[in-house]
Amino acid sequence: MTSARERTSQRRALRPGVEYEYDRMLISRELSRNVVTRLLVERAETGGWELDRVRISADGTRRVILRRKIIRQQPLWYAW
Repeated sequence: MTSARERTSQRRALRPGVEYEYDRMLISRELSRNVVTRLLVERAETGGWELDRVRISADGTRRVILRRKIIRQQPLWYAW
């Protein structure tokens, strides 16, 4: 793909015990709506991401924020 795409990832907790990882994407205006949809569906199916926010700027670029829940395993305490 010849799109100018920028990705960053960060983590934050919205409420106790629930943490989300965020992925920001900058998608070029040259990509059609169908291509962007396929790209986001692929990310959702393979990586477990869900769409959090889409902002379309005046020049046509799309700023997309995806998120996925971070699942942490609770430590097991064995009674001997």
